[in-house]
Amino acid sequence: MAATKPAKKKQQQGDGPKKTLIASNKKARHDYHIDDTFEAGIVLTGTEVKSLRDRGASLIDGFCYIEGGQMWMEGVHIAPYVKGTWTNHAARRKRKLLLHRAEIDKLAGKIREKGFTIVPLEMYFLGSHAKVVIALARGKKDWDKRQALREKQDLREAQKAMRRRELV
Repeated sequence: MAATKPAKKKQQQGDGPKKTLIASNKKARHDYHIDDTFEAGIVLTGTEVKSLRDRGASLIDGFCYIEGGQMWMEGVHIAPYVKGTWTNHAARRKRKLLLHRAEIDKLAGKIREKGFTIVPLEMYFLGSHAKVVIALARGKKDWDKRQALREKQDLREAQKAMRRRELV
């Protein structure tokens, strides 16, 4: 009788934790040239996590800075948890971001240069961990914003024309 080989387990692609988007900052992509992005963890309290699961966040006015060798995020609004009691959190408190020392040092060197800032782009859950994508960014001038809008509109018109052409 021949020995049977044990069945090999198929490795499924995408076995990693599921990414669930909480909030994104579209205004930042309009107002800034994005040079580099980093993924950071966030230190949160219990009611903040529950509020984020209900999608109660806004990154519009958020910014990041380095103080005492640590990265902090301020101006991000996380709505108070509806069922929270006296232990509820402040909506716009400063929150600590978790990054590697090398990443913090790289960002610290860049923001010393004129015109650079750090802005949050999107917040999401990766499995059970809350993460934020922060970007090293340079501010756009008004003519840059108008040019970007014009390019987007031209691309849209070109795509419409190509669709019309395919239908004929």
